[in-house]
Amino acid sequence: MGRVCSDCGRSLPQTSYTANQWSKGQGISRCAGCPSDSGRYNHAGTSEFTYYALKYPFASGAFRWVAKGRYTDGDREGQACVAKWFKTGAVFDEDYFTLDIKAVDKALETVNRFNQLGVDYVSDGWAGQKVLCEPFIQNYQKFNSNSGWNDDSRAWARVMQALSHFSYHISGGNYVLCDLQGGIYQQEIVLSDPVILSRNREYGVTDLGADGISSFFSQHSCNNFCRPHWTKPANPRQYFNPVRGTTMISRGVSTAISRPYNTSLYY
Repeated sequence: MGRVCSDCGRSLPQTSYTANQWSKGQGISRCAGCPSDSGRYNHAGTSEFTYYALKYPFASGAFRWVAKGRYTDGDREGQACVAKWFKTGAVFDEDYFTLDIKAVDKALETVNRFNQLGVDYVSDGWAGQKVLCEPFIQNYQKFNSNSGWNDDSRAWARVMQALSHFSYHISGGNYVLCDLQGGIYQQEIVLSDPVILSRNREYGVTDLGADGISSFFSQHSCNNFCRPHWTKPANPRQYFNPVRGTTMISRGVSTAISRPYNTSLYY
């Protein structure tokens, strides 16, 4: 028995639809091959930050500072926002700003596919500098890292672990979406600063490559939000020390097994 996809118009068997999409009925169901658009987009204009906020950031991560300000126009005018910029120099910024945007785009693609599954759980000195600006996130929490650390003590944290596992499955074992962190709202999580692990190390210093993927799954235990048929590495090994913070690695250093972690070769 088949059905015509409401998006691409192809007549496809039931196996081409997620259970959630199939249950919506003829004329509404969207096949798993068609992208959804469930992400939350930031339709805002300009923003402003006081000199004090920029001089004394209210938070910092492994390699970025975070300052709090407000949007001054657009759909989010008057709402709080944050600006994030790298701790190192301008040359460093140019490369990793681009890779950050690339990782966010890949993350949104993966999250849209995951949402189709229906997993439910009720100053002048700054001129010219590049920053990532996003809405301020309340109740900020971290669910897993790019080295394999994870917190599965709560239901939403287990959903995030399942999302990371799902990203590996739908990419044919080429990518893992991880370092998931953000705010828990009533029926959703707003994520920020994701990391993509790729076999070819396409996403900069936080992309730990094939060894990172293996390390991630060495610490992963499937939970009730994972699906039994999702693929995973046959014999994952721990190459990186699983820590809560974001792990960075020099792109000029080999990730061979003979290079131990926590040495001068890694930073």
